[in-house]
Amino acid sequence: MVRAEGTCAAWGCAFVGQGVRRVCAGLGVGWLTAACAVRGVECLWVWGRGTGRLCYTMEYLLQGLQRQGWFVSMDKKEAPKSSLDALVSLCKRRGFIFQSSEVYGGFAGFWDYGPLGCELKRNIKESWWRFTVRSREDVEGLDASIIMHPAIWKASGHLDTFSDPMSMCKGNCRKLMRADQIWDIFEESAIKAALEPLVGDAGKIASWCKGKGKAVAPGLYTVQHPEHLEAIFETLKGVADVKALFILLATPAGEPEVLPCPNCGGVMTEPRPFNLMFKTVVGPVDDPSNVAYLRPETAQAIFAEFPNVMVSSRQMPPFGIGQIGKSFRNEVTPRNYIFRSREFEQMELEFFIKPDEAVELLCGHVAALTPETDLSEPQADWGWECWHKYWVEQRKLWLVRNGLPKKSFVEYWQKPDELAHYARACVDIEYRFPFGVQELEGIAARSDFDLSRHQEHSGKSMEVFDEPLKLAVKKLSEEEKAAFRAKTVADWEARGKTAEAANVFLDRLFEGKYIPHVIEPSSGVDRMALAMLCNAYEEQKLTDDKGKEDVRTVLHLAPAIAPVKVAVFPLVKNRPELYALARTIFKKLQRRYNCFWDESGAIGRRYRRQDEIGTPFCVTVDFDTLEKDGTVTLRDRDTMQQERISVEALMDKLDALILQ
Repeated sequence: MVRAEGTCAAWGCAFVGQGVRRVCAGLGVGWLTAACAVRGVECLWVWGRGTGRLCYTMEYLLQGLQRQGWFVSMDKKEAPKSSLDALVSLCKRRGFIFQSSEVYGGFAGFWDYGPLGCELKRNIKESWWRFTVRSREDVEGLDASIIMHPAIWKASGHLDTFSDPMSMCKGNCRKLMRADQIWDIFEESAIKAALEPLVGDAGKIASWCKGKGKAVAPGLYTVQHPEHLEAIFETLKGVADVKALFILLATPAGEPEVLPCPNCGGVMTEPRPFNLMFKTVVGPVDDPSNVAYLRPETAQAIFAEFPNVMVSSRQMPPFGIGQIGKSFRNEVTPRNYIFRSREFEQMELEFFIKPDEAVELLCGHVAALTPETDLSEPQADWGWECWHKYWVEQRKLWLVRNGLPKKSFVEYWQKPDELAHYARACVDIEYRFPFGVQELEGIAARSDFDLSRHQEHSGKSMEVFDEPLKLAVKKLSEEEKAAFRAKTVADWEARGKTAEAANVFLDRLFEGKYIPHVIEPSSGVDRMALAMLCNAYEEQKLTDDKGKEDVRTVLHLAPAIAPVKVAVFPLVKNRPELYALARTIFKKLQRRYNCFWDESGAIGRRYRRQDEIGTPFCVTVDFDTLEKDGTVTLRDRDTMQQERISVEALMDKLDALILQ
């Protein structure tokens, strides 16, 4: 029996694909069959580790399956247990994350954070906020509503373009897929591989349709009706292209050409737009005029509130607006034909900067970005390239400070043909997950596209009036202005923009007015938490004094993001005075950190429990604390070193270790 075994990397599921067809109807996982068929597996079983419960998949499962190719000939019992399996089991067992609505079989694309998980998530967000917003003078915060005016999504382009053209196979497989990717799928299909050697040989084609075609392309018209082959037999001889041959075999003689399904050969429906936004109704009446949308991204709220934040905070570009908030999307996974609904939380910064032309007028030049450019502190002469690279470096610095070593992630600069239409550059910071390299966050140079769109659609100005800029322009002679105008128009035309648009921009610029450009670092909280858990997990083999081997499971979470900062243990609980002192120390520490009280079992077992959940420090109150020098034992998770420290100095010591 052929099996695929691995883990659902989005938290809490393991999977086994089986080469025997199972009836999935009514279980909520029938849609996984197509994805398995891509790799020769007919069905995919998914269950929560430790529960035996059939459940839905979560994020990354299909991607991990496709990337890793976990297809081996073995029984489930023979399959090796991976560290990722163990991490998934640990997260479920110790309360990091659970399936959403697990008692009802789970809900695809959604999950719940348990007691430790919500602390981890909170700490990640707090670390991001402290680094990006609170510690800087040039960034302000915002917390916008999830539901915003529908016109925002019209202006941003989401209503018109945030959709995929979808077609459905009317044949055997009934699969849904993106209409614009059907031929890409065909290039890798079993049907193409079977037809390619037959091109130009009508006899072999007819033989294939009557025989092997039933197994490879059961929905193909000529396979279902081989008696009609005679009508197109002569045409078959002259077809030299496998794509044209496929269409011919799918189309009844004399009928208009049809779009065939690359999965089974059946006829596809006409493409229909599949909108990726969550629709809802605001107000008591279900009326089209009351339709609204749950936001698919947090950025547009920042753009819409840009004038208000700028005025109220008395900021001027360069400055940023940071926000952490929920977003909602329907998504389609290309090639796998998988729809998924997602709720996710974004940590997003929109950093507004002067256009390069304004910088040049103010400073006389725009700093060139070179490998030698010092990006440690922002400079007045920076253009968008320097600012973009600066935020790339800042994001990498934050990742390293929170425990992700540089070797664990890569910096990918998107090629020109990969960029979004509004972007001048974009960098993806990709993390090496156990199931493959996946994007962790992106830093995009979005130009002035978003603010310009909102100004156009709302009729409200998104311009900035820059008094120093106006004064700098006044100092220029008419010849200097003309030279600057000619240079700028040429630059804009080289970027595919019109001279008319350049001149309109320059007219406003010479008055000291411009629409800021934007640098956007954006990352997902859930994906960041997954990366940090994967990076932190370790199984250590230890040998005691007697030569007995043991395995120590450790989450090496950075102290700043660890769910529990300190655990407090009374050495014994049958000494009232010692127990009371330990409780006093615990309550004092609890007012500052999230602490854990543990009085059960041997001290070694208590250490192990804390190592499993990533607690960086443990404090043990023993007889010496009570009867001798008033010191406690402070134990470090990573080094396992212990030191004696006075109760009075304990708080300062922990502050230095946790807040470093």
